[in-house]
Amino acid sequence: MKKNVLISGGTGFVGRNLTDLLINNGYSVSILSRRKRNNTTDIYYYTWDVEKQTIEEEAVLKADYIVHLAGENIAGERWSEKRKKAIIASRELSAALIHSVLKQNNKKLDAFVSASAIGIYGAFNGEEICTEDTPVANDFLGTACQKWEASANTIESLGIRTVKIRTGLVLGKNDGFLNKLTPIFKLKLGSALGSGKQYMPWVYVDDLCRIYLEAIKNTNMSGAYNAAINDGTTNAIFSKALAKVYGYSIWLPNVPSFLLKIVLGEMSKLVLSGRRVSSDKLNKLGFQFYFNNLQDTLKKCL
Repeated sequence: MKKNVLISGGTGFVGRNLTDLLINNGYSVSILSRRKRNNTTDIYYYTWDVEKQTIEEEAVLKADYIVHLAGENIAGERWSEKRKKAIIASRELSAALIHSVLKQNNKKLDAFVSASAIGIYGAFNGEEICTEDTPVANDFLGTACQKWEASANTIESLGIRTVKIRTGLVLGKNDGFLNKLTPIFKLKLGSALGSGKQYMPWVYVDDLCRIYLEAIKNTNMSGAYNAAINDGTTNAIFSKALAKVYGYSIWLPNVPSFLLKIVLGEMSKLVLSGRRVSSDKLNKLGFQFYFNNLQDTLKKCL
């Protein structure tokens, strides 16, 4: 009988790609969705409402593994105080709902794998290479990610192997971060942002999904893992590579930091700052990134 993987946030960019990978590797997949969807041959949909703390419990009870991707898009809107609270609450409350079903039914999973982000190290610039042991930052990103991981730790407290995937910038076709950049770069109007020196640890979506699959299969995996290429890519390097894919060299000056701060407010920290991270912990498990050349990966995306 096929092992079942329940994915929260399974209809999003990463979730869709992960679903395909899991099915191709012989798993059955269930997805938690805010609205009722029609089941397919390979996917069964269940509904939940995080705010109302309601869920079709069968989704959790029949799962062998849960991959928890759900949460408000951190770059979806300006960071008002209300928006910040919503970003954190969406992660805490969704995990709390899953936790309550597991605990009330004494349900044991083979593993619980939660998304996290390298934002846990904070919105800072610098040459330090962050490992999983680097202290958590006390800014908004660091605090949000810390609470995100703490909500996953409540699942671990039930005696369930728990893995937290600290994700970098996700690249892929027709979705994600690149969707916001490609219209500008297609018009040959792209340029670096701010100083251009801020680091941009990245990962191709196929590799990220393989990391999630590894976390499911590898019983030696537990705790936090950085999921990003440590190649020293800065915003300037990234912008230059993207322009080259479109057949030109950047001719415009960098977008001034003050302008981005006016347009984006505090959320400008997402594009004006970035830390280097090490993926050595993942590599020591034997995991290898298939996509580790930025320009080749951008070509594949576009």
